[in-house]
Order: sequence, then C-alpha cells, then structure tokens
Amino acid sequence: MSDREKMICSILLLITLTSCVSGSLVVNVTQRSYQAEENHNVTLEWTFKTTTDGSPKSINSICEMFTDLTSFILFHLHEGVEVSESQHERFAGRVQFDKDVLREGRLRLHMSRLRTDDSGDYLCDVLTGDGEGSRYCHLNVTAERLQPKPETPNSTSGGRDASTTGSPSQAESPGWIVLYCVLGLIVVVVGVVVGALLGVCYNLRRKQSMIDSPSTKLDLMNPSLPTELDPVILSL
Repeated sequence: MSDREKMICSILLLITLTSCVSGSLVVNVTQRSYQAEENHNVTLEWTFKTTTDGSPKSINSICEMFTDLTSFILFHLHEGVEVSESQHERFAGRVQFDKDVLREGRLRLHMSRLRTDDSGDYLCDVLTGDGEGSRYCHLNVTAERLQPKPETPNSTSGGRDASTTGSPSQAESPGWIVLYCVLGLIVVVVGVVVGALLGVCYNLRRKQSMIDSPSTKLDLMNPSLPTELDPVILSL
C-alpha cells in the first residue's frame, strides 16, 4: 500500500468513526512543544477523559506527523489494538506504545533514534464511546552535537593534566622527571669538564709567559743564579 493510499484510508476511517459517535472528547497534550537531539529518544503523550468502563477496546486513535509538504501515519490504534500495517515505514521499529496507561486515559508513544527530519507537528485523534477529539504538539529535533575528542598527554594543549590556562600542571609524568634529571646531570658534567680544560690552559699559558719573560731567560743563561725553574739548584 502506497503512502497516498494509507493517507486516504486513515482519513476515511476517521470520517467513518466520527460519524458513528456524537459529542466531543477533550484531548490534551502533556507538552505543547518538545525539544530533542538527533539519535536520542522522546516520549509524546496525550491525555483524555472518558466516562465509559475504561476498556481499551473502546478506544480508537490515529496519530500523524505533519510537515510543510505532507503527512505520515505515526500510530494507529483500533479497539485497543495497534495496527502496525498503517504505520509509515519511516517510523517502523522506532515507536513503542505504552499499553499500561491507556486505561487511565493516557496515550503515550515512545520514539527512539530520532532524526532531524522527525521535526514537525504531531496530531493524535482519539475516538471513544464518549466522543472524538484531537490535539497538536510540536517536536523539534536538532543535529547531534559532536563530543570533543579526549586530548593525549603529549598534545600541545597540555593534555588531560593541563590547567585551564593551557600551561602544564605541577604533576609531571615520571618519564619527564627522569629526562629533566639526565639533562641536568649532563649540564653539570659538561660544566666541570669545561672548567678543568680552562684551568689547564690557563696554567700552560702562565708557565709559557714565565719562560718567555727576560728575567727568566737571564736566569737560564746564568746557572749560578737560583731560579724557580731549577729546583735542583734551589735545593743546593
């Protein structure tokens, strides 16, 4: 059965049922407007009052979704029994009917795995032995918000342990602490080696300057004079 044929059948069914019943039935909605997010769930609920015995077999209902271009049958209840064949394929497997509250005068529909094209006006027409009535509600489904990916400890923003300003926290990982210690030790060793080399170079230059001085040369030419460079003579 095509969508057009289903729509015609639903309209004819409403006309037939309404013509057989006199009076009006007060139907209300729990909420006039619903807001939900894509891939989430929502519960639409209509309430009505009846003075009959409250048997579900006396309750008939057709719920439809209306858009700017067309309408789709969301739910069909005939004498308390759901008629799944009338439901549009876009709602197949996504609408569940709460039978337990129907006797209380509550028509509750649970919609799952919402889509953005589920946004629109929803009308439920309820027919009982007391009369017939209907009420609209609106559903707006927004696109799903993407959750930010968790940052790794090596990310530029400082990772999970970063502060709110983006600077690294005081609690560093053990790997970073070991690396800092090794780098510090290398700096100390390099400093000691450089200092020792500078000391050796200074002493060599000092001795060379003493040897090249005129007084030292004169002392070397005159062995009779004790000098700092002749420890044997000084000992005599």
